[in-house]
Amino acid sequence: MGQILAERALNTGEGQAPGRGRRAARSVTVNLAESPLCWLKARGMITARQFDAGERLRMDYETAALGPRVTMRWEPSVPGRGARHAPEGLDPTLAQIAAKRRFDEALAVVGSGLSDIAWRVVCAGEGLAQAEKGLGWPSRAGKLVLMLALDRLATHYRIA
Repeated sequence: MGQILAERALNTGEGQAPGRGRRAARSVTVNLAESPLCWLKARGMITARQFDAGERLRMDYETAALGPRVTMRWEPSVPGRGARHAPEGLDPTLAQIAAKRRFDEALAVVGSGLSDIAWRVVCAGEGLAQAEKGLGWPSRAGKLVLMLALDRLATHYRIA
């Protein structure tokens, strides 16, 4: 299977004429299949059923916003200071709460021994070798355990 690539135009400050608000566009090639799960599927190491289960878990993880923040929080640092501050008691959206519930249920079904590798590879985006090293496992043990975890996920999500 070939690589899946996409062209994406980015605006940069390069080539900008002085005094004008225009920016030159440049083209960047992005590999859409760069996740560890896509890499495994492209090489026939996991089935389509296992891939779909992993993608469903990743979607719930991202919808629940469980990953680390990569941008600045725009909330006031001291509540109540100044005229502008966020109203107290703001809850996350219902979709985020439901996704968190689905994510927690899925990892509970997978089990404590298998959920570690599933989370690392599917949600955190670690490669198998990196996940094995982080868990202190022997080399090449992660693939089998990940496949078992993905099978349990597929059964939980009722993916045929």
